[in-house]
Amino acid sequence: MPTRRITLDDAPVIAELVRANREFLAPWEPIRPEGYATVDGQREVIRTALEQHEQGSTLPHVIVDDSGCVIGRITLNGITRGPFQSCSLGYWLSAAENGRGLATAAVHDMMRLAFEELGLHRVEAGTLLHNVRSQRVLERNGFVRFGVAPAYLKIAGAWQDHILFQVLTNVPG
Repeated sequence: MPTRRITLDDAPVIAELVRANREFLAPWEPIRPEGYATVDGQREVIRTALEQHEQGSTLPHVIVDDSGCVIGRITLNGITRGPFQSCSLGYWLSAAENGRGLATAAVHDMMRLAFEELGLHRVEAGTLLHNVRSQRVLERNGFVRFGVAPAYLKIAGAWQDHILFQVLTNVPG
């Protein structure tokens, strides 16, 4: 399985990955606060994600390679029930692991969880307009582009447009 639920014990390895991939991730992420790339900073990020998971609004996972080593993060965010039954997907992968199909496999795993275990109807994801690699990962997993959101998220210090993608469950009703 290419993903597993995150734990507080993952904080040291995630902090190291964030530090090692700072330049690689910077164009795709918000500007992070001081301390984000520390073990304590990541422990707090994980603790918050696990609290949100307990409330049913987030499913935080790590991406692991064939040997079980953590190589990135992937999360179903903003899980909304009622008539919406939807969430958004976010992920990042270590630069050294790009191009090996691991992000594609991790997204596939999270879609299975979203549709089969959580019973959601829709998963949404957004990418920066020029993030072609991430767009391909989503498309390989059946995501369809449905629009562009102007100034959608503040990434790398600027409000940036995003291409929006979605995939719907095949389960009727």
